[in-house]
Amino acid sequence: MIPALRGGLLALLFLPQAAGAEDLVASRVADGAELARFEVPEGTGWCVLWHHSVKGFEVSDCYENRSGRMVLVHSHLPDFAAGLGHIPGRGTQVTDGQGGYFILDIDEPVPGDAYILRPGLGPVDHRLQVGDQVISLSAVAPRERVRIALVGHLDQ
Repeated sequence: MIPALRGGLLALLFLPQAAGAEDLVASRVADGAELARFEVPEGTGWCVLWHHSVKGFEVSDCYENRSGRMVLVHSHLPDFAAGLGHIPGRGTQVTDGQGGYFILDIDEPVPGDAYILRPGLGPVDHRLQVGDQVISLSAVAPRERVRIALVGHLDQ
């Protein structure tokens, strides 16, 4: 092969992935089984929802695909219950007008564009919501380790 051509082909292999070609994938850590897959184009988001184990209200952490990176954007917490709260310097806390609060502008990239979640049982009901689609991780993998990852179509 002509050296210049070979170099050009190698360069093509290492081009960054086109932004917008990502999926949100939830998979069981133990066996890698895919539990859910959602297309999440550049600039769109999703939320992880659950009910607080003591108070029962719904909590949400919402993320966005920013140039192929998983970024925590905001959270909603309806109460200052045990284990929930705002960390000064990490986003801005504002009232939700109903006794709870939002933490806005967190804008925190998730290391490795993935994390492990152990969905709670029964009423805790950890769910992924992408647009109008919702899947209960608690229903398909209760108390199991689940990897939630933003992956590019070329990463699969």
